[in-house]
Amino acid sequence: MTNSRTILICSGKGGVGKTTLTANLGIALAGQGARTVVLDADFGLRNLDLLLGLENRIVYTAQEVLAETCRLDQALVKHKQEPNLALLPAGNPRMLEWLKPEDMQTIAGMLSERFDYVLIDCPAGIEDGFKNAVAAAKEAIVITTPEVSAVRDADRVIGLLNTHGVSPVQLVLNRVRPKMMANQDMLAVDDVTDILALPLLGLVLEDEQVIVSTNRGEPLTLNGSASPAAKAYGNIASRLQGEDIPLMDPAKERRGIRARVRRLMQTKIF
Repeated sequence: MTNSRTILICSGKGGVGKTTLTANLGIALAGQGARTVVLDADFGLRNLDLLLGLENRIVYTAQEVLAETCRLDQALVKHKQEPNLALLPAGNPRMLEWLKPEDMQTIAGMLSERFDYVLIDCPAGIEDGFKNAVAAAKEAIVITTPEVSAVRDADRVIGLLNTHGVSPVQLVLNRVRPKMMANQDMLAVDDVTDILALPLLGLVLEDEQVIVSTNRGEPLTLNGSASPAAKAYGNIASRLQGEDIPLMDPAKERRGIRARVRRLMQTKIF
């Protein structure tokens, strides 16, 4: 498929929401009509199947596809509720001992012939797992939280992406807390974008519904949730598809929350 896009979703630090973004973005793109596959390249700590609620339907993995003991069709797990989405699960952790960058290129190439979007859930950090995954990527989304350590680690990853010629590289800022930003207890959006020098693809507010949906294996974008995070994921998908959607302003979000509280306090109950 000539117009297929292979996008690496990566982070310097673990636990910043990379796999959650992959799952929700996959569902959102599929819901917008794009044939989408999510490739779990985190062989050591695979969780993408859990977040999508597909863990009990895995028979074959990328490992068997590469070993040619099964066809790609047999390894792809189609999502029952979102027919445009499929998962190619990661193989056994021991697969890392022999997996090479060319193997990931082979897998991504096979997928790009069938899908509009190939989203690669990359292992955190910059070890062999990252080196294998980045070899298959055409473009990348770096996700970080507004914390100094996470931003520093993201900066190292961006340097490696540039070295490998991955372009474009875009940024998603996760777990944004407008109140903490207003109080200067958290890095501001401008601080992060200045440090990392990347275009901002999306902002995701801190949202407890993300934890609930993760534990249930039901991505927020699957059921049309009205939560702030679900809306953000949907907007990120729309921007990837070329739609011009304004970015959220955390300062305005904070003012909006205060205004709602004031209105509630002024409401008289008879």
